[in-house]
Amino acid sequence: MAPCAQTGSGRLSRGLLLLWALLGTGLCHVGAEAEGFGQDARTSPPVAVFNWTAQLVEETYTNITQKCWEFFVDLMRNVTVSELCEWKVISRPYSLLQACLEDWADHLHYGYPNALAEQYIFRSHRRYFHNCTLQHQVFDPPQDVLLPMIIAPICLIPFLVTLVIWRSKDGKAQ
Repeated sequence: MAPCAQTGSGRLSRGLLLLWALLGTGLCHVGAEAEGFGQDARTSPPVAVFNWTAQLVEETYTNITQKCWEFFVDLMRNVTVSELCEWKVISRPYSLLQACLEDWADHLHYGYPNALAEQYIFRSHRRYFHNCTLQHQVFDPPQDVLLPMIIAPICLIPFLVTLVIWRSKDGKAQ
């Protein structure tokens, strides 16, 4: 198949030309189909090309995320059961998984966060970190301590503003 003589803007981008050659689809039908696009036929390719590339990007990202997951699982094989909840031990594999998912999404212009990346993050939590809880639970202080700590600065602000204004006046006004 040879490139068609009449293309939209006179040139096909290399990527589109390569995609056209690989797929072997008839993107350059100049007859009645191209006339149906009217003025747009000269400036933009048919919509089907964009749908295929979006599908191709999604398939590529799906395959790459599977490789990210396999790499994460391989790294987690070195972590013992007693170390699964220690952030110092699991931070590197977990961060690498997240970076892999995010970097490839950015590279492919897929958008992050996305449903597929979230599935792998949730899968990691269900498989490895489901028994991890905070050993030292964080509790709010009792109300009799919390309320004075909130109210004291609020009451102190008007006093300090008044003091600053009073001290900044001219010596004549005092």
